Amino acid sequence: MSAVPDTISTRRLIAFLAMVFGMFMAILDIQIVSASLAEIQAGLSASSDEIPWVQTAYLIAEVIMIPLSGFLSRMLSTRVLFAASAAGFTAASALAATATNIDQMIVYRALQGFIGGGMIPSVFAAAFTIFPPSRRAMVSPMIGLVATLAPTIGPTVGGYISHAMSWHWLFLINVVPGIMVTIATWTLIDFDKPNLKLFSKFDWWGLAGMAAFLGSLEYVLEEGPNNDWLQDQGVFICAILMTVGAVVFFWRAFTAEEPIVDLKAFTNINFAFGSLFSFVIGIGLYGLTYLYPVFLGRIRGYDSLMIGEALFVSGLAMFVTAPISGILSRKMDLRVMMMIGLFGFALGTWWMTHLTADWDFYELLIPQILRGCSMMLCMVPINNIALGTLPPERLKNASGLFNLTRNLGGAVGLAIINTVLIDRNAFHYARLSEHVQWGSAAAQTKLQNMTLDFEQTTGLDASKAAISKLSGMVQQQAALLSFMDVFYMLTVLFATMAFFTMVIRKPAAPAGGGGGGH
Repeated sequence: MSAVPDTISTRRLIAFLAMVFGMFMAILDIQIVSASLAEIQAGLSASSDEIPWVQTAYLIAEVIMIPLSGFLSRMLSTRVLFAASAAGFTAASALAATATNIDQMIVYRALQGFIGGGMIPSVFAAAFTIFPPSRRAMVSPMIGLVATLAPTIGPTVGGYISHAMSWHWLFLINVVPGIMVTIATWTLIDFDKPNLKLFSKFDWWGLAGMAAFLGSLEYVLEEGPNNDWLQDQGVFICAILMTVGAVVFFWRAFTAEEPIVDLKAFTNINFAFGSLFSFVIGIGLYGLTYLYPVFLGRIRGYDSLMIGEALFVSGLAMFVTAPISGILSRKMDLRVMMMIGLFGFALGTWWMTHLTADWDFYELLIPQILRGCSMMLCMVPINNIALGTLPPERLKNASGLFNLTRNLGGAVGLAIINTVLIDRNAFHYARLSEHVQWGSAAAQTKLQNMTLDFEQTTGLDASKAAISKLSGMVQQQAALLSFMDVFYMLTVLFATMAFFTMVIRKPAAPAGGGGGGH
């Protein structure tokens, strides 16, 4: 396959749209559950320690599948891999809705993540395989929009569904579209042929190493912040597993005849930089999708529906910016476009460093709009820079790696954010409570006034009530300050990355076929 024809048949276009929709379901499913964990916890009578596994199991399984999918789609063809992924994902979704206890739910979620993960990179590879470069300016924003919009609106959609119906529908909603995607992709995809000879060269050791490495990494990052990292036995064991897995995986990646993941793509400078930026975008995408709901839930006491409504703006901003970013990507230097996006991100997170406990929809409006628009301005150039200069035969593997960097960025980002929130919260609480001690005149006066208020209004044990209220205020302030620290840290990260865009070589103007990397 040397040059890509300049037109694209309707059949391929419909097949591609079906693939994009499948990817949308797979990515949406990570976050759709996040706003409704409390309802699922009640439904399955699970403990608060067990319930995060509904998310973690999905993420661990998906992270293993994403890089593997490149090899699988070369061996089985995009058609077989995608249709099988869509069918398996649909079946696992239906099973998740029938779960009666937490253990079943974790198994079904892991299946859902593993099988669904095969759909994500296939779409990126297909976009650069079947569309001529002249048309990529339209296609790239569409994929970028789906990959970023799905996690952003996930909590909103999830909040509405579990409010209106029940948490079972978070999974049942996938069934009918899933069946349609399966049928459409099976009958319409025709862009490549299977190569079953690859099965005999399948690198089982590489797969085992990769699963141990990425799976344990995801676990350590997920559980570490809350359990004092290596002091916790589970985290410690997984850290050892992760190290052994990494050694096996990298050894096989460089020595196996057909490695599971072809790391040679990183020798293409633009792909390497694109992946680095993708990692940072992962931190921004998943980190902020996590931070805003936690702030609104903890400080403002919002429920899942109210959080969803407050966060709807980001999704809307992305939707509006997607077509604009497509047009801009043809008109301006992609590096400048990315720089503007990253500075926009930094501005949005800097805005959030002025947070107070009263911030509500209107105060969050501008940071949300900045976040949505900046995300789209970054995504389109990053996709084009990373995948636009690779030769077609490298694309399938590379798009798996590229998507993996975004997910790993999210996992690493969340672990760092959680750790910082916990550590800084303890630090600020200690600092603030020094000022609220018996010797402090201001604290005494405040306490006396509150005690009088409680005596007049409630008639309960007023001094106890006043002390617990004061303690609550100190805790709230400490939490707020720790949120500000995280937003400040993110501001520095995005502003730094914006300057880094200058290092990337200017991507070649779109021409027929893909040029090789230097």
